[in-house]
This record gives sequence, C-alpha cells and structure tokens, in this order.
Amino acid sequence: MSASPRPRPATPVGVTAPAHRTAAAVPPRTLTVGVIGTGRVGAVLGAALAGSGHRVRAASGVSAAAKARIAQLLPGAVNLPAAEVARAGVDLLIIAVPDDALAAVVSGLAETRALRPGQLVLHTSGAHGLGVLAPAAAVGARTLAVHPAMTFTGTADDLARLPGISYGVTVPADLRPLAARLVADLGGVPEWVAEGDRPLYHAALAHGANHLVTLVNEAMDRLRDAGVAQPEKVLGPLLHASLDNALRLGDAALTGPVVRGDAGTVAKHLDRLAATAPESVAGYLALARRTADRAIAAGRLRPVDAVSLLGVLADRQRQSV
Repeated sequence: MSASPRPRPATPVGVTAPAHRTAAAVPPRTLTVGVIGTGRVGAVLGAALAGSGHRVRAASGVSAAAKARIAQLLPGAVNLPAAEVARAGVDLLIIAVPDDALAAVVSGLAETRALRPGQLVLHTSGAHGLGVLAPAAAVGARTLAVHPAMTFTGTADDLARLPGISYGVTVPADLRPLAARLVADLGGVPEWVAEGDRPLYHAALAHGANHLVTLVNEAMDRLRDAGVAQPEKVLGPLLHASLDNALRLGDAALTGPVVRGDAGTVAKHLDRLAATAPESVAGYLALARRTADRAIAAGRLRPVDAVSLLGVLADRQRQSV
C-alpha cells in the first residue's frame, strides 16, 4: 500500500500562494525571493536583487537590528519565521546566516518540508560550498554557494560598493549560466571556486581583510603610545599607497627594514614593543619572518644579508615562548 501524500505546507500569512512550478521549470526572469538571515550581508543582497527587479517577498529577522534592516532595506518584505520565508521564496531562497549555524538551518528547513523541488537555495558563506546544502538538494532544490568578496556594514551605503565586486561561486555545471545571471543582477562578477577550494578561498579573504583591520588598529595603537594624537592621519596616506602598490606590484612593493636586512632596527623595534606593548611582539615577529621569507624568495633580500636579521627574529621568538 502506498504512503499517503504529504500535505502541502500552508501559505504563510501575508503572502499569496504561488502557481506550482516543477523541478524542471526554468526560473522566471523576475524571481520571487526569500531571505533567511537579515544581518549585514543578507539584507543588502536582498535589497540589491530588489533593485534589479526581483520580488523579495519575505525575510526573517529577530533582533532589533535585523528588524530595522528589513524595514529600511527590504520594505516590501514581510518579516516571517525562517520556514515561512523559505515557503514564500518560491524561486530563490537566500540563506545568509553565520557559517557555524548554516548546516543546522538547512537541515531544519529540509526536515520541516519548507523547501520544494526546483527552488533555488543559495547560501552566502565563503567557507562552505555545496556540501552543507545536501539536505536541500536531497528534496530536489537546486543549490548554489555565492559569496560576495566585500565587507558589509548592513546599511544602504553598502549598495554603492557592490558594482564590480567579485563573488566566489560554487555551483553544479548546469547552474553556471543561472548563477552568472544572479551575480550580474547584483552588479558583480563571478569567480568560479571548486568545492574543495572553498576553505582556502575564504582563508585568503579573511587573512587579507580581517587581519588587515587588526594590523591597522595595532599600528594606530602603537602610534598613540608614541604620542601621535591622530594616527589615522599619519597612516592613511602610507597605507593607501602600500595597498595600491601591493595590488599592482606584488612582492616588488615590499619596503622597510626587513627587506633591507636591517637587523639592528628590527631589534630596536622589538625591544620597544616588549617594553610598551608586549602583546604586539608575537604578531610583529610572525609578520617580520613571513616578510623576510617572501623578500628572499622574490630576490629582494639576499640570503647572506638576511642572516643577522633572521638571527634576531629567531632569538626573540625563543625568548617569547
């Protein structure tokens, strides 16, 4: 005896029931979208899609900040629980939740039958690929991993930063044209990333962007320790030039005492840091050693000229253990 058919989920309050679409149907040019997770990323991407003509029908937000983002960035969306947002986003569901919460959210949506065959289910995590969306794929949804390579504030100001940015995209081969279309609607450019390379891709972005913020703030703190009242004015032109040079020239942009092999100067830096901000010593040592390695590999620092410098770094490393 065959099993009884599962009841069709009720349409969420405030959302009109859509016409049924089969798994093989081609998504319409104008998509009906739901957004789960209206943090800094989800709300902005939803607003960008709405600006491209798509219909963002529902979004989930519990905190006061999330509710405010929905009101400001997604005024046409109804604030609903996650499962109802998934049912409302009949063409495209965006899941923009923290990396460590993503698997549980996807599994929960699949278990509650909130997803449907043929529905596009897209997450915005840089660290995850398609594997985390396996429960959605198992019920017939078409899955995409689309990560914007940009930092977000969660305000309308972010929309002006989207044109031209890259998106790390991992999708099945047959969904590449559709993924490229979605990224184009966001104003971006797809960068195709293999499933196994997602952690490396994300590590590179985090290393370059997140650690840059830490490094800049460390530098500003040390300038304050040296009596500089407005360190941002001192660092601003220097860091802008350094970043521009690094992006254009690679390791040829390296300058400073490490590249010159000035062991005495580096030793003085470490002495003063140890006395003033010992918490900064480990970071300085790690970056100085990596800078020396890159300078040697690029031919900017001769190994013979690096001996004293590397000796200073090794001695201080042993002392700090």
